[in-house]
Amino acid sequence: MGERGTQVVVTTDRFEDDLAALLDDYGFRVEQIFPADAPTTAVVSRDEATLRLEAGVPSRPTELLLTVDAPRGPVRLPGGTRVSFTTPDSGIDMPECHPTLTIRHHEDSGPAGRAGMRYHDLIPDRWGGRYIGSIITIPDGGPVPDYVHYHRVRFQMIAVKTGWVKVVYEGQGEPFVMHPGDVVTQPPGIRHRVLEASPGLEVVEVGCPAEHETIADWEHPLPDELLPAEHQWDGQRFVRHVHADARWEPGRIPGWEACDTGVATGTNGYAGVRLVRPSGTGDIPDELLAFDTQFALIVVLDGSLRFAIEGRPAVLLTAGSSVAVPSGLPHRFLDPSDDCLLLVVTIPAGPS
Repeated sequence: MGERGTQVVVTTDRFEDDLAALLDDYGFRVEQIFPADAPTTAVVSRDEATLRLEAGVPSRPTELLLTVDAPRGPVRLPGGTRVSFTTPDSGIDMPECHPTLTIRHHEDSGPAGRAGMRYHDLIPDRWGGRYIGSIITIPDGGPVPDYVHYHRVRFQMIAVKTGWVKVVYEGQGEPFVMHPGDVVTQPPGIRHRVLEASPGLEVVEVGCPAEHETIADWEHPLPDELLPAEHQWDGQRFVRHVHADARWEPGRIPGWEACDTGVATGTNGYAGVRLVRPSGTGDIPDELLAFDTQFALIVVLDGSLRFAIEGRPAVLLTAGSSVAVPSGLPHRFLDPSDDCLLLVVTIPAGPS
């Protein structure tokens, strides 16, 4: 360690015992120690952490989180500092799914989150922690104070609702701009960064599990080398759907048409993302529908329609409204406006 660096200071009334434990039991090494004849200060390091142990009264213990090969319970050093342990296991905990019918309307966004982004929660109960859906807003636009990062997720996608956003992704070459209706997936571990946005940008983000880690990578420059289209991150390919190039096909329900974004293929069936709109070719039948997938989220990107289930009055959905629909729940979509555009996300992918 050089003469510069950040140190966590721990004062202990058991200096010799704590130092011995850190060196002998927990893999730290001495970087500095003084005075030589009767040490009262030691700077020790492990991995990228530097600890400054000082003899003194009263003790000011802290908590250390150490990465180890096998899980074990926490311990305390003689001077009171707690030592907890974690493992480098890359497995992702997927909570048990608890579906509920959830209807939301986009009114106000929440407080500023990471990089100044504001989040409107589409699934407040997160279906037991299994899924998360958000409308993310960047009110002011311009350069975004983001950094290269990745997420520990099983699935994550972004669709632009309003405005435009400039982004860059690992293995995809130069930055590109996304416009309304454009969709990308963010495979587990892919490095990416948000660079710039229009004022009032709104994007829809859907992922699982609901709580997941965002990890900065300060060593990976973007843009980087272009990777083959078939390259995979944890079994998934990067998918980019450009709405201007959409190919529309008749939907499963008369009067509707759909565009497959390619997400089902890119995720090997883990999730499906479609854009759906009225075809304008005839009346839409007043019939009950039901999803046979574990998770389904419908977000109105533009226009309006009414959503109804048996025994309840129909609910008007406008741009920014959403419905999370449990599997098997009969429902109807009624009276779509001519400009109605729906984003439909299902997990697993389900029929095309």
